[in-house]
Amino acid sequence: MSGPRRWSLSRRLGLWLALSVAALWLAAATVAGLVLRQEIDEVFDSALQEVAQRVLPLAYSELLSREDGAGAQHMAPVGPHREYITYVVRDAEGRVLLQSSDAEQMAIPAGLAPGFHTTARLRTYTEAAVRGTIVVTAAEELSHRAAAVQRAAMALMWPLVALVPIALTGVWLTLRLTLKPVLAFRYAIAERGRGNLAPVPEQGLPEEMAPVAGAVNALLERLRGALEAERGFAANSAHELRTPIAAALAQTQRLMAELPEGPEQERARTIAGALRRLSRLSEKLLQLAKAEGAGLLAEAPAPLAPVLHHVIADLDRQSARAAGIEMTIAADGGLVSDLDPDAFAVLARNLIENALKHGTPDTPIHVCLAADRLEVSNHGPVVPADRLALLLRPFERGPTGADGSGLGLAIAAAICRGAGLTLEIASPIPGGADGFSAVVRFPGQARS
Repeated sequence: MSGPRRWSLSRRLGLWLALSVAALWLAAATVAGLVLRQEIDEVFDSALQEVAQRVLPLAYSELLSREDGAGAQHMAPVGPHREYITYVVRDAEGRVLLQSSDAEQMAIPAGLAPGFHTTARLRTYTEAAVRGTIVVTAAEELSHRAAAVQRAAMALMWPLVALVPIALTGVWLTLRLTLKPVLAFRYAIAERGRGNLAPVPEQGLPEEMAPVAGAVNALLERLRGALEAERGFAANSAHELRTPIAAALAQTQRLMAELPEGPEQERARTIAGALRRLSRLSEKLLQLAKAEGAGLLAEAPAPLAPVLHHVIADLDRQSARAAGIEMTIAADGGLVSDLDPDAFAVLARNLIENALKHGTPDTPIHVCLAADRLEVSNHGPVVPADRLALLLRPFERGPTGADGSGLGLAIAAAICRGAGLTLEIASPIPGGADGFSAVVRFPGQARS
């Protein structure tokens, strides 16, 4: 199962800032809409009152100039238009004396007291004159006011449609520029580990991140000190053991030459064999110390095929079994890597020596150097699955009676860990019935 999904600080900040801006704009638009509605009501109420008060003296003059018995008069419109405010003039008995062109469609109710009134669909204002004998009522549909408020509110809301993407873009750019030193700090930390425990740079970091950088550098310093102490102990111990072991082996060989054939010489041979194994063990400890060191990378990539040729030639001089090595190198010249050539030599030598020691006699050892990997395989007993992963630990050995220290694969694994490589071991050989294979993968290497 994969771990919990990581969340992005910049994405979360950008989203929350954009949502906050949108929410504040919505709140401001809502408050502005409420204030605008109140102001619109006051303006339209004032217009109703103004119309009624303007019509009243005109209606009185019009009525005085009429002949007796004249019916209700409709005021003709000046031109084609919609009347948002209409009016009607009535007498004391409620008869219509004068009205605007759209008053009949409004169905303005009669008998309204002077002042403002609101019905189910109208807002009205009534004014009386001449002791209540002339009554003027101006009216407006409530739907007109609602439409005006809606249009004003939409005029406030439409900018939000453009504001949200603009705000998101602006916040994203701001966060990207602001967090650029933090991202550089992150990449600097990610680069540590491939033999590089140097302090991460603290320049340009914001004040909140400076303590984090200091803590990381302090941790790297303590880690480097612990690794150097461990490697120094292993290297010094192996180095100091080499000279007395060589001296003891020389004295034992001299003793073997001086002793006559018999039990004493046999014991001397046993001691010489034990000293040789101890010498090889000290050599492996020196290699392990180098494998766990920080100098596993070269300054520039270099081809590794010549190094592999040298390793196999050196093994061929030391062991007749090495004559069975079948080496294959890619047609393009093989691998080009920034792995230190000495470290690659130790890596390849330990994998090949492991195959020589534990492979079935009189069967070939296959070594292949491709553009992105090194493969070493041999025939032999199958390693049980529960034992396979343990072989990468120091002093762990598989089901074999061959002489060895159990450090070869551990040294190879340590080099791969320190150089950022991947070591894959399998038994039996993929596609085969027996044997053991080790594949070192070099991700992202340059091709020659």
